Amino acid sequence: MKKKDLSVASRLSVAPMMDWTDRHCRFLHRLMSRHAVLYTEMITAAALIHGDRERLLRFDAAEHPVALQLGGSEPDALAEAARIGAAAGYDEINLNVGCPSDRVQSGAFGACLMREPELVARCVAAMIAAVPQVEVTVKCRIGVDAQDPEQVLPDFLARVADAGCGTFIIHARKAWLEGLSPKENRDIPPLDYDIVHRMKARFPRLRIELNGGITSLDTAADHLAAGLDGVMIGRAAYHDPGGILPGVDALVTGASAAGRGPEEAVLAMLGYIEAECAAGTRLNQITRHMLGLFTGRPGARQWRRILSEGAHLPGAGPELVRRALESVLSRAA
Repeated sequence: MKKKDLSVASRLSVAPMMDWTDRHCRFLHRLMSRHAVLYTEMITAAALIHGDRERLLRFDAAEHPVALQLGGSEPDALAEAARIGAAAGYDEINLNVGCPSDRVQSGAFGACLMREPELVARCVAAMIAAVPQVEVTVKCRIGVDAQDPEQVLPDFLARVADAGCGTFIIHARKAWLEGLSPKENRDIPPLDYDIVHRMKARFPRLRIELNGGITSLDTAADHLAAGLDGVMIGRAAYHDPGGILPGVDALVTGASAAGRGPEEAVLAMLGYIEAECAAGTRLNQITRHMLGLFTGRPGARQWRRILSEGAHLPGAGPELVRRALESVLSRAA
């Protein structure tokens, strides 16, 4: 995918979420939106260099446009990981400068890198040099702990942009690395959307995308209309994909046709599920990402119950999913 095409698609993206946005989740999401950019879970550079690359990087060609998110703080290692990701066919390589988890902090990367913009700049420069054909982007916070975002964020953006990065996805919350858990960091620090808009006004040549607390396409559209280049939606797209993803293509391209709704997506998943189960994938590894498909609709509880009770059993396959769908359709009749 050409960079200009990716920039159009990334007007709306689904956030990288640990333990959630694996390849099965992304395949489902792609069935519901042709144009949203989909992100992998964060993969550390060391894991990619020394681990099972095929398992870590595997994705279906249908997932494009798809971005690989990397974690790390060593320029040479990140450059090598970026090369591996580009060779695997990813459309974008993203550097995580926002994750507040203890594991990330112990590795001296993620949100704590907000304190080291020069190091981030060196990492980005090394990655860009390694993969000039693929866009390298940065996902960051507005600051960490006692930092003043009004001072820290523009300095961070300027230094990393000077290293060649043209796209920043800004989670509009601070990360409190001392005193809050990773879960609390997703909710407790107050959102500051205004500072993200001010950064776009201050750096008009940069692509600035907003992340954090967006729960509807109407809200996303408001931010886009106000001048931001993109909006990234996280938990809302995961827990209620049927309420978010079918409307993405119209927002991104202006097309009138909606993406697949939940029923169509389930039917389209059946062949994928059959092939994956035949290859040794357990059904619940796939259906755990499908539990929220009918959120807020009649039959949603029955859908979740059938899948939750049966998908982990030996031999479970597409017929269980079809039965769960029939239970939903019978409620709607």
